[in-house]
Amino acid sequence: MKYSQYIFTFLMGYFIYAFVEIACRGYTHWTMCLTGGLALTLLHLINGRKAMPLIKSCLAGSAVITALEFAVGVFDNIIMGWHVWDYSNQPFNLLGQICPFFTALWFLLCIPAFFLTKKIRRKFA
Repeated sequence: MKYSQYIFTFLMGYFIYAFVEIACRGYTHWTMCLTGGLALTLLHLINGRKAMPLIKSCLAGSAVITALEFAVGVFDNIIMGWHVWDYSNQPFNLLGQICPFFTALWFLLCIPAFFLTKKIRRKFA
């Protein structure tokens, strides 16, 4: 695989995530943009398997994104005290960093990401 494909995918995730978060929340944080880029790159790798069906891709993707969200949340919100987000008011949250509602949202957002990463792969083939 070409490095340019990874760079392109990372930048797509960076800017798409920033756009979505600004559209929904009115602002974003630079660490979340980096996380969005890394998340789409990892989804691109997951979806690179020829036999990866959509449902498995979404399950794997939501697990990966939730794990990233937890790691970044612990660093940003707990260690650094930047207060980028707080899910403490959500049911079944873990340290206010992740919760089932957003894991389900990541599952749904993995659907368009599945097709986007397939298209990126075809463009760079």
